[in-house]
Order: sequence, then structure tokens, then C-alpha cells
Amino acid sequence: MKRMQGFVAAAAVAFAATAAAQTKWDMPTPYAATNFHTENIVQFAADVEKATAGKLKITVHPAASLFKANEIKRAVQGGQAQIGEILISGYSNEDPIFGVDSVPFLATSYAESAKLWQVSKKATEERFAKQGLVILYTVPWPPQGIYSTKPLNSVADMKGLKLRAYNPMISRIAELAGAQPVTIQAAELAQAMATGAVNANITSGATGYDTKAWEVVKNYYDTQAWLPKNIIFANKKAFDALDKATQEAVVKAAAAAEARGWKISEEKTAWYLGELKKNGMNVAPPSAQLKADFQKIGATLTEEWLKTAGPDGKAIVEAFKK
Repeated sequence: MKRMQGFVAAAAVAFAATAAAQTKWDMPTPYAATNFHTENIVQFAADVEKATAGKLKITVHPAASLFKANEIKRAVQGGQAQIGEILISGYSNEDPIFGVDSVPFLATSYAESAKLWQVSKKATEERFAKQGLVILYTVPWPPQGIYSTKPLNSVADMKGLKLRAYNPMISRIAELAGAQPVTIQAAELAQAMATGAVNANITSGATGYDTKAWEVVKNYYDTQAWLPKNIIFANKKAFDALDKATQEAVVKAAAAAEARGWKISEEKTAWYLGELKKNGMNVAPPSAQLKADFQKIGATLTEEWLKTAGPDGKAIVEAFKK
């Protein structure tokens, strides 16, 4: 009996030691649990927990359930959450370098997007480091097209439309097109479209699928304007507090998540557009006029961006175009 009691006591001590050694991180994300970005993050968290034998447990909070999309970066900076996911171009008002992946028609394919990240990564990491943050990995969205309640044959047809803007670049596109920019977070987009708060939207087939865009919008123009990226990042103090082996496990899992996420994003692009068609949407390439109009806007926005982005911005674009 005493031996059994001793065994139970020892087991309790061992369990308590394990529990005490476990580090728990909260991870707010802006997108639905079924979105491919979120599914990839859940796999990343599982990989980290497995690789660290449970020493680091990351709890994923999808669909802006812990913090709203525009609150996540500040929450991680302030230590209210230890790790998070953001759409980096949403912070281009904070620093123009954060918006380089959403300069229209600068990088319009996965290969070009990968090259653009390669040449802009160092500058982005330096800015995050100054804010007490460490970048773990990135994953792009599929190429961006435009959803509209009415047919669009040229940019002039966008005049008066209420265009959902998820970053300052889209707000500027709206201004140049004579549309009205409306800031709506991804988690609120479906309701905004259903109520008419927005009637046009520049985003990917993935977001259109997630929000069942076909229920309220019938036209999608596959302009392939840019591929915006999500950045998964951690509070540097929280990361530095991990032991070396745990840090290495996080970095390794992040590298795997990045490779997996880029692959999934590219593979699912055609599938998403197929689903939009299957559900009755008119999915088409832009007319020659609409494409020419957008390229003209893109040239204007590239010039504007270079003026605000300084030497780092100029160096990034020059390296990208080599």
C-alpha cells in the first residue's frame, strides 16, 4: 500500500513538473477555421507541440475570436498574445515597405511573389525587430481579382461603387477609379456584402469562396493584380524566453509551414475559381480596356509608392527587376 502511495506521489510530482515546464502561447488569427491559412497554422501548432514533446503549446484562435484583425499586431507587440497572423499590407500606412507586395502589377505570379519576398525580407525583418517582433514565416494569398455587383468593362464602370479596402493601396485604387473605399475586416465581409455596405471587392478566389460571394455578387474579374502575403510572427521576448531546442523546433516547423502554405495557395487557386463558377458566378479575365486601365493605375501607384518608400523601397524594386 505504501509502495503504491509512493508511486502515486511520484507520478503527481512528475506531472506537476511537466505542467510547470509547459509554455502556452495564444495565437489570434483573422480568418475562418476552414481557411487554408488557418488550417496551415493549426498544422504548424501541432508540429511545434509534437517536436517539443508538449513543452510549447500554441492555441489557435481563428476568425478574429480573440482579437480583431486590426488589433492582432499590437496585441503581440504588447505581449497580450505571444504569436499572431496578419496581412502585412494592411500596415503600409505604418511603413510603406509593408505594402510592397500589394503594389498593383509589380508581382503577379507565385514565382514573382517569391522573388519579391526574397528581396524585401531583410528590410521587413529589420522593421519587425525594432518593434520587438520576430517573423516566423509567410504565405501568400492567391492572385487578386475584383468582385462586382455590376459588369465592369473599364475602370470608369467602377465609379460610385462601394469598394471594400483591406489596405491603403486599395483605398487609393478606389480614389483613382472614382469608387468609395470602405474598410471591412475579413470576418465581417460576408455580412457587409449581404447588406450592401460594399458592392465591390478586390481580393482572391479564396476569400470569395470563404464568404460565399456568389450569394450577393455575380461577377469576378481575374485581374491577377498582386499576391498579398500573411506574416506569422512572434513577440521577440516570448521567443527569446524559449530554450534553444524549443526555438529550433519552432523555426523548423515554421519553415515547413511556409513551404506547405505556398504550395497549397498555388494549388488551390484554380480550385477556388472553379467553385465560384460552379456556384453561378461569371468568372472571366478582365477586358482589354479594364486591364489597360488597371495597369495605368498600377504605374501611378508604383511611382507613388517609390516616393514614400525611400532608399529601401528603391533597392527592393531594383533587385526585384534584375
